[in-house]
Amino acid sequence: MDHNSLDFFIDMARKTVEGFPQPFRDHAQAVRLIVSEMPDRSVLSDLAMEDPMELTGLYEGIPLTEKHLWDLGAEPDTVWLFRRPILAEWNDRGDVDLTTLIAHVTVHEFAHHFGWSDEDIARIDPWWL
Repeated sequence: MDHNSLDFFIDMARKTVEGFPQPFRDHAQAVRLIVSEMPDRSVLSDLAMEDPMELTGLYEGIPLTEKHLWDLGAEPDTVWLFRRPILAEWNDRGDVDLTTLIAHVTVHEFAHHFGWSDEDIARIDPWWL
């Protein structure tokens, strides 16, 4: 499999989720996982971002810590990975293999699903500082 392909990215992200400890794994497997080339302009606009290469991943949904029974009919939670920005970061960094970077972006976005803020994640994982 081509290590730069969308299929490779989705395979690595799914393997990362399969490696989550319980009960996180079951909750994560209920989240839709999508790999796209680039973020949509509307997503960038919503986030007040101009450069699409700065967004490697995105969580869309209601974090588990905020879900209520009446949220059941809402759109499914989704984790997005953006292939081209991840590849650009991998190329720029030069200090990490691609599989590790995909796993880190995946874990970061799922951490939002579990209710963690960017600040919470940075305190635990200095990678994001």
